[in-house]
Amino acid sequence: MPAPDALAYVRAALPPPPARILEIGAGDGELAALLRTAGYDVTAIDPKGSDAVLPVALIDLDAPPRSFDAAVAMVSLHHVVPLGHSLRRLSEVLRHGARLVIDEFDVDALDERASAWWLDQHDNPKHPADHVAEMREHLYSVGHIRDELAPWFDLGEPVPGAYLYRWPLRPELRDEEERLIATGELPAVGRRFVAIRR
Repeated sequence: MPAPDALAYVRAALPPPPARILEIGAGDGELAALLRTAGYDVTAIDPKGSDAVLPVALIDLDAPPRSFDAAVAMVSLHHVVPLGHSLRRLSEVLRHGARLVIDEFDVDALDERASAWWLDQHDNPKHPADHVAEMREHLYSVGHIRDELAPWFDLGEPVPGAYLYRWPLRPELRDEEERLIATGELPAVGRRFVAIRR
């Protein structure tokens, strides 16, 4: 289940139903199901697929040009490969003026303090420096994602926020993470922004 604040962000950023929405990296399809219940026409894709999620990568999506009114990428673009070509495909299937609603983990903001806090919550013995290096080795940063979106999208400014409590979802940790961010003890590693298809 998406975190309540993430769901509220997505709903506020989308056009009103019954807009046609593409969800990228839909996982188990929970967000898509909630959006369908709200009246949206949702196509959910993920290379792994599931009951209500098409097992297709973004680059391989078979859809007519300009067929979606908006798209949602909730903590998924940092995994998309090949990123540049996949985002070009996304630009083809979104109508001009369509919103791409992005909720991301910014690996560049992850430091040893944040890593140590997260590892402690999960009784994980990994060394924080090793964890940070591992994450940076295989995930795209928000800066890189924004660079790859720029040829086709006007980009809103990223809003930083709590994210670690969602990995996996532990709502009881949200207040603590936000307090530690506010006092400067942890970096904000979440980023939310909207990109508009030109």
